[in-house]
Amino acid sequence: MTRIVTIGSAQMGPIAKDEGRQAVVQRLLTMLRQGAEQGCDLIVFPELTLTTFFPRWYMTDPAEVDSWFETEMPNAATQPLFDEARKLGVGFYLGYAEKVTEGGAVHHYNTAILVEKSGEIVGKYRKTHLPGHAEFEPERPFQHLEKRYFEPGNLGFPVFQAFGGVMGMCICNDRRWPETYRVMGMQGVEVIMLGYNTPRYFAPAPGLNHLADFHNHLVMQAGAYQNGAFVIGTAKAGVEEGCDLIGESCIIAPTGEIMAQCKTMGDELIVATCDLDICTDIQKNRWNFAGNREPAYYGAITASKGVVSPFE
Repeated sequence: MTRIVTIGSAQMGPIAKDEGRQAVVQRLLTMLRQGAEQGCDLIVFPELTLTTFFPRWYMTDPAEVDSWFETEMPNAATQPLFDEARKLGVGFYLGYAEKVTEGGAVHHYNTAILVEKSGEIVGKYRKTHLPGHAEFEPERPFQHLEKRYFEPGNLGFPVFQAFGGVMGMCICNDRRWPETYRVMGMQGVEVIMLGYNTPRYFAPAPGLNHLADFHNHLVMQAGAYQNGAFVIGTAKAGVEEGCDLIGESCIIAPTGEIMAQCKTMGDELIVATCDLDICTDIQKNRWNFAGNREPAYYGAITASKGVVSPFE
């Protein structure tokens, strides 16, 4: 029996700093309904969907920082999204800032959840690869303080049985690291959902700015192809509070080909029909991990965090 999942990538345009969560949720509801009209089973929203990308500002007041975080999910602002998903029978991936107490301590994570058609949360992921810096850097045109406001995720790269397949999640900078895809690939992942907020201008290496869009697609297409999985990349796009965010949200096939791509820098839904059996075919016949991988020689990948020169 063919396993078909119709998936939408729901790109968002800029969110103003003073735009409330309720207003944002109304925008999400519009795209959720558009997806239902186009037969979507699942819609992928961006990273930190509910607010502007707040790590671009340096804050010292813990209460101000916490104002950007959610302490429960769903909550009053997001409950209408869960209710509509249940009503329409359309699931979703949602990125948000999570404040949680675990082990007697308060933690802050950049988080994404997977919600089934029933409106129930069936998976959670916390961003592993945090980019940016932790202290104010005056030479930057804007800050990127994810290392200040978030902790690295503590859930690893789990996969979940949902929507008739094996589903995985990651967030933004995770997409640049091949280990992200491979760890899920080694669990038979078939769909990787990936929300991002990516500035066009990279202060530490401005010579790469003109390649931002190319690099965005390069890593996602490589991850899809090398692991035989669909990758759903969804951006927050456009000029948000003076910061230019790339768009080019896309749906990528397990062959590495782009199936659909956003054409605007605003709220836009793209949809593709994804045959999960293609993943099975490619994973077994093109790659055959069990028959072709040689993990005895891959030790350097996990033996150290940084480069260890064999010449020193």
